[in-house]
Amino acid sequence: MQCPKCSTEMMLKQKYETSIDYCPSCGGVWLDRGEIDKIIQIQSSHEDEHYNKYHYRNGDYDDYYYNNKYGRKGFFGDLFNF
Repeated sequence: MQCPKCSTEMMLKQKYETSIDYCPSCGGVWLDRGEIDKIIQIQSSHEDEHYNKYHYRNGDYDDYYYNNKYGRKGFFGDLFNF
């Protein structure tokens, strides 16, 4: 598949049970029909699973989300990290 923006050949990446086409030159992302719904469903179950597992007091923070120097890490940050 050609990138609609820059006409470069798009690369295919399998992540979280979905196929994501992305352009290595401009960084564009192409999702097929229904894939965004699938990603949102997986993301919401991921957050529910993680937050139901731990109970925090005020002032506590979650090391999973704050363990890097760039601040909070989330599901979508990992999803589109090519």
